[in-house]
Amino acid sequence: MGRIRGFASDNNSGVHPKVLEALTNANNGHAVGYGGDELTHRTIQKFRELFGMDTDVFFVYNGTGANVIAIQALTRPYHSVICPETAHINVDECGAPEKHSGCKLLPVQTDNGKLTVANIAAQMHGIGFEHHSQPGMVSITQATELGTLYAIEEIREIADYAHQNNMYLHMDGARISNAAAALNCTFKEMTIDAGVDVLSFGGTKNGLMFGEAVLFFKQPTGAVKYIRKQTAQLHSKMRYTAAQFEALLSDNLWRTNAFHANKMAQKLAVKLKAIPQIKITQEVQSNGVFAIVPPQIIAPLQKEFFFYVWDEHKSEVRWMCSFDTREEDIDDLVALIKREVAETCQHP
Repeated sequence: MGRIRGFASDNNSGVHPKVLEALTNANNGHAVGYGGDELTHRTIQKFRELFGMDTDVFFVYNGTGANVIAIQALTRPYHSVICPETAHINVDECGAPEKHSGCKLLPVQTDNGKLTVANIAAQMHGIGFEHHSQPGMVSITQATELGTLYAIEEIREIADYAHQNNMYLHMDGARISNAAAALNCTFKEMTIDAGVDVLSFGGTKNGLMFGEAVLFFKQPTGAVKYIRKQTAQLHSKMRYTAAQFEALLSDNLWRTNAFHANKMAQKLAVKLKAIPQIKITQEVQSNGVFAIVPPQIIAPLQKEFFFYVWDEHKSEVRWMCSFDTREEDIDDLVALIKREVAETCQHP
């Protein structure tokens, strides 16, 4: 495949050295399993210091598990979940949310991956009619799958509308650190203060080896420990998940990692804008760049820097930056794009 480094996904990056160190430190002697250890309790407390003391924290293996648990805990099988059509729960989770929760997903077409009150309202029909699934939750992603961001006020507006219509607001925060770094806000300001009820907090895309967390804000969670077990997301040696999050949440490592990934995406976008044959399709607000490129250069580029085609019909690709993306990676990719364009494309 050529170069090992690439721009396919921030899942492809390595593990941050401080996270690896935390795993090594946790690997000392025995500890009570299934979250009964001191390290897990300490890390939960750290989450509460960031989000509020009435936050309930449940560690899980992966993002799909986090989303499934979040949805299942606050809905019934006759509910529906309103989400963007590009949402991870709709596109990339193999139907797991619908299988485990029994809920119907109601995907909404958007131009930028963001829901609005208006297009949520368009799904609010058949209320009280037993032949229709009943809207029970709105799910938004921050940052979105298209790399765009909800402003805090936009989140609050959606939360207010959801609550007025007896729905919960779920936030898929697989890249929440990138969003908070870009908006220069705290996690709390963007979630519980804005009306979010449950959050899937991502770590793997920001320097962890594995592990995500589900955070419930002022919601009943007595059943969640059973749901987590039935969903095969209960880690017996939970201290290793907790240790990673303790490192990530200490000394603002989460912000440092995310800020760097965002900065690299901005650098890439600036350089791409100087190439007439490349058209950036979304505002670059976090750590992803989406662009339409000449189709004939995609395969040669992928041989050197692997990345994914986002929309084959439009020849739109996605380039993701990570906490360990280097400036020379950006420079080398852009140089290769220029070379391929010069060799295969006709200049305007």
